[in-house]
Amino acid sequence: MIHSVIATVRIRPGAEAEAEFEAIAKKLVAATNAEPGCLLYTLNKGEEPNAYVFMERYRDEEAVKAHRASDHFRSLGREMGAFMEGERSVLRMQEIAGP
Repeated sequence: MIHSVIATVRIRPGAEAEAEFEAIAKKLVAATNAEPGCLLYTLNKGEEPNAYVFMERYRDEEAVKAHRASDHFRSLGREMGAFMEGERSVLRMQEIAGP
């Protein structure tokens, strides 16, 4: 069964923080899209100031677990964390219908 995640993070204000966060996040996007069980992993700018939304789609629960355990998720996640502030929002879903 397909698993989807929508994760929203907020970063501290400032163009420098935004540029550095995006540079690190783009590395995470590239590495994650190369994972065998990943069907989609995108970085999006949210409507709210300083908000970013990751849209994720995985083949199954094992692929989600593999992503969370990956070296790139852990290391790049820590790097991005230096720019984040406030609460993160993570919505996990099982797809019922889709392409």
